[in-house]
Amino acid sequence: MNRFDLTPYRRSMVGFDRLFDLIENQNKANIGDKYPPFNIEKRGEDAYRITLAVAGFKPNDLDITAHQNLLVVQGRKGDEPVDGQFLHVGIAQRGFERRFELADYVRVENADLADGLLTIDLVREVPEAVKPKKIAIGGQTRLEVVEDTDSDDKSAAA
Repeated sequence: MNRFDLTPYRRSMVGFDRLFDLIENQNKANIGDKYPPFNIEKRGEDAYRITLAVAGFKPNDLDITAHQNLLVVQGRKGDEPVDGQFLHVGIAQRGFERRFELADYVRVENADLADGLLTIDLVREVPEAVKPKKIAIGGQTRLEVVEDTDSDDKSAAA
């Protein structure tokens, strides 16, 4: 079993205990957990999409719950009457629970189910209070939010 030792980082980085614990516990939590398959896609600077293959599930069978730093997707298949007798069952329709750790300020923007794929769009919105600010020197108390100069150049050119 591969183990990554985070001890040297724990000695010099204060306040990152949660991050280190997540990294160390991630392998334990996902061993053998391959259902349902999923993709995680970065769609922009602060936009992400999680796509889960949930063939056979209806919107009422799925439950998406967003906590502060955790997204939980659950699927519970209802007891539906079967017309006929199955000779082979190859489409997995068992219940599942998938957990995704979210970074700070990431929220669920939208969820959609189409063609057996559940898509969950996420966006990161950093509040103004935690954005970097310029500190004036020389007794001036006015603080200004630091703007991204690349986006200003693009908007000026348009």
